[in-house]
Amino acid sequence: MAKVELKQPIVQEISEQIKDAQCVVLVDYRGLTVEEDTQLRKQLREAGVSYKVYKNTLMNFAFKGTDFESMSSLLEGPNAIAISKDDATAPARILAKFAKNAPALELKAGVVEGTFYDTDGIKTIASVPSRDELLSKFLGSIQSPITNLARVLNQIAEQGGEPAAPAAGEATETESN
Repeated sequence: MAKVELKQPIVQEISEQIKDAQCVVLVDYRGLTVEEDTQLRKQLREAGVSYKVYKNTLMNFAFKGTDFESMSSLLEGPNAIAISKDDATAPARILAKFAKNAPALELKAGVVEGTFYDTDGIKTIASVPSRDELLSKFLGSIQSPITNLARVLNQIAEQGGEPAAPAAGEATETESN
């Protein structure tokens, strides 16, 4: 069997993974210990992110003609790709957070929803909260005024719906007559 025939399934696998991906981040993992790499893979797997090491030439073939072709020029040295089909910020967020404690991990670049970002751009993307966090903050901001209104209405109900007692020094109708 020719070498090309052996490599074609791997190129096809990469193409399938990146086809519907919202985010693909390219990293240089050189210098990570086995323990660090295992911990990183676990964090990425828990977030639903695929993380794999492929040969640069195979990634280059898979990237041709896609939104990810702009990363081809960075395929030098040992590289791994983190791919997410669901959360556009998860790979960048997890990798950037991990790189703070493991300086050997180097973020190279990424493509998020069709837009290429260099190292600084990926770090900026990493600072964006996840979709779930954004939704919970949004719901909290909507819920806050409603909660305050409910508290006020509850206090009025507890007072029996009576008007508040007059302030000291104010005369009531019966006192002034």
